[in-house]
Amino acid sequence: MRKSFGLLFVVFLIGLLSGCAAFKNRPQTRDDFAQVLRQSLSAGDYRDGIWEGAAPGYRGLVRVRVTIAGGQIQGIELDEHREDPAIGGAAMEELLELVLEYNSADLDALSGATESSAGFLAAVEEALLMSKE
Repeated sequence: MRKSFGLLFVVFLIGLLSGCAAFKNRPQTRDDFAQVLRQSLSAGDYRDGIWEGAAPGYRGLVRVRVTIAGGQIQGIELDEHREDPAIGGAAMEELLELVLEYNSADLDALSGATESSAGFLAAVEEALLMSKE
Protein backbone atom coordinates (compact mmCIF):
# COMPACT_ATOMS: atom_id res chain seq x y z
CA MET A 1 0.00 0.00 0.00
CA ARG A 2 2.79 2.35 0.93
CA LYS A 3 4.69 1.61 -2.32
CA SER A 4 1.66 2.29 -4.49
CA PHE A 5 1.03 5.58 -2.66
CA GLY A 6 4.66 6.61 -3.20
CA LEU A 7 4.49 5.65 -6.88
CA LEU A 8 1.23 7.54 -7.30
CA PHE A 9 2.77 10.59 -5.63
CA VAL A 10 5.82 10.50 -7.96
CA VAL A 11 3.57 10.23 -11.04
CA PHE A 12 1.52 13.14 -9.74
CA LEU A 13 4.63 15.31 -9.26
CA ILE A 14 5.95 14.50 -12.73
CA GLY A 15 2.59 15.43 -14.25
CA LEU A 16 2.44 18.62 -12.23
CA LEU A 17 5.94 19.70 -13.17
CA SER A 18 5.48 18.96 -16.86
CA GLY A 19 2.20 20.91 -16.82
CA CYS A 20 3.91 23.89 -15.20
CA ALA A 21 6.70 23.80 -17.77
CA ALA A 22 4.18 23.81 -20.61
CA PHE A 23 2.28 26.70 -19.04
CA LYS A 24 5.47 28.69 -18.50
CA ASN A 25 6.30 28.49 -22.20
CA ARG A 26 3.05 30.06 -23.40
CA PRO A 27 4.03 32.11 -26.44
CA GLN A 28 1.90 35.23 -26.14
CA THR A 29 0.75 37.76 -23.60
CA ARG A 30 -2.35 39.88 -24.12
CA ASP A 31 -0.20 42.66 -25.57
CA ASP A 32 1.50 40.27 -27.99
CA PHE A 33 -1.88 38.96 -29.09
CA ALA A 34 -3.16 42.48 -29.69
CA GLN A 35 -0.11 43.29 -31.78
CA VAL A 36 -0.50 40.15 -33.90
CA LEU A 37 -4.22 40.84 -34.35
CA ARG A 38 -3.55 44.44 -35.37
CA GLN A 39 -0.93 43.31 -37.90
CA SER A 40 -3.30 40.72 -39.35
CA LEU A 41 -5.87 43.40 -40.10
CA SER A 42 -4.88 44.87 -43.41
CA ALA A 43 -4.91 48.61 -43.91
CA GLY A 44 -8.10 49.55 -45.65
CA ASP A 45 -10.39 47.49 -43.45
CA TYR A 46 -11.96 50.79 -42.50
CA ARG A 47 -12.14 53.95 -44.60
CA ASP A 48 -10.25 56.89 -43.18
CA GLY A 49 -12.31 59.65 -41.62
CA ILE A 50 -14.36 60.47 -38.56
CA TRP A 51 -17.41 58.28 -38.16
CA GLU A 52 -20.27 58.61 -35.69
CA GLY A 53 -22.35 55.91 -34.07
CA ALA A 54 -25.08 55.71 -31.44
CA ALA A 55 -26.78 52.94 -29.50
CA PRO A 56 -28.89 52.62 -26.34
CA GLY A 57 -26.99 52.15 -23.09
CA TYR A 58 -28.31 51.58 -19.59
CA ARG A 59 -29.53 55.14 -18.99
CA GLY A 60 -29.99 56.37 -22.54
CA LEU A 61 -28.27 56.85 -25.84
CA VAL A 62 -24.49 56.46 -26.08
CA ARG A 63 -22.92 58.49 -28.90
CA VAL A 64 -19.35 58.06 -30.07
CA ARG A 65 -17.07 59.54 -32.70
CA VAL A 66 -14.45 57.14 -34.12
CA THR A 67 -11.38 58.39 -35.96
CA ILE A 68 -9.90 56.07 -38.60
CA ALA A 69 -6.49 56.67 -40.21
CA GLY A 70 -4.56 54.22 -42.33
CA GLY A 71 -7.47 51.77 -42.07
CA GLN A 72 -7.00 51.49 -38.28
CA ILE A 73 -8.94 52.90 -35.34
CA GLN A 74 -6.88 55.83 -34.07
CA GLY A 75 -9.23 57.42 -31.56
CA ILE A 76 -12.66 57.28 -29.98
CA GLU A 77 -14.52 60.16 -28.37
CA LEU A 78 -17.52 59.63 -26.10
CA ASP A 79 -19.75 62.41 -27.42
CA GLU A 80 -22.76 61.83 -25.21
CA HIS A 81 -23.99 59.44 -22.55
CA ARG A 82 -25.92 59.52 -19.30
CA GLU A 83 -24.26 56.52 -17.70
CA ASP A 84 -23.12 56.59 -14.09
CA PRO A 85 -19.50 57.84 -14.16
CA ALA A 86 -18.28 55.30 -11.58
CA ILE A 87 -19.89 52.26 -13.21
CA GLY A 88 -20.95 52.65 -16.84
CA GLY A 89 -18.57 55.53 -17.51
CA ALA A 90 -15.62 53.61 -16.10
CA ALA A 91 -16.57 50.52 -18.12
CA MET A 92 -16.78 52.54 -21.32
CA GLU A 93 -13.37 54.10 -20.67
CA GLU A 94 -11.86 50.63 -20.18
CA LEU A 95 -13.55 49.31 -23.31
CA LEU A 96 -12.38 52.34 -25.26
CA GLU A 97 -8.78 51.36 -24.53
CA LEU A 98 -9.46 47.74 -25.53
CA VAL A 99 -11.13 48.73 -28.81
CA LEU A 100 -8.05 50.80 -29.66
CA GLU A 101 -5.73 47.98 -28.63
CA TYR A 102 -7.52 45.29 -30.66
CA ASN A 103 -8.69 47.55 -33.51
CA SER A 104 -12.14 46.03 -33.12
CA ALA A 105 -15.41 46.42 -31.23
CA ASP A 106 -15.87 42.65 -31.18
CA LEU A 107 -15.41 42.45 -27.41
CA ASP A 108 -17.45 41.20 -24.48
CA ALA A 109 -19.38 43.59 -22.27
CA LEU A 110 -17.92 44.15 -18.82
CA SER A 111 -19.65 42.47 -15.90
CA GLY A 112 -21.41 44.93 -13.61
CA ALA A 113 -21.96 47.41 -16.44
CA THR A 114 -23.32 45.08 -19.09
CA GLU A 115 -25.87 47.40 -20.70
CA SER A 116 -23.55 50.41 -20.66
CA SER A 117 -20.78 48.30 -22.16
CA ALA A 118 -23.06 46.82 -24.80
CA GLY A 119 -24.32 50.29 -25.73
CA PHE A 120 -20.80 51.64 -26.10
CA LEU A 121 -19.64 48.66 -28.18
CA ALA A 122 -22.75 48.83 -30.39
CA ALA A 123 -22.20 52.55 -30.99
CA VAL A 124 -18.57 51.94 -31.96
CA GLU A 125 -19.64 49.06 -34.21
CA GLU A 126 -22.18 51.29 -35.93
CA ALA A 127 -19.47 53.87 -36.63
CA LEU A 128 -17.16 51.15 -37.95
CA LEU A 129 -19.90 49.81 -40.21
CA MET A 130 -20.41 53.29 -41.59
CA SER A 131 -16.70 53.42 -42.42
CA LYS A 132 -16.99 50.26 -44.49
CA GLU A 133 -19.88 51.42 -46.70
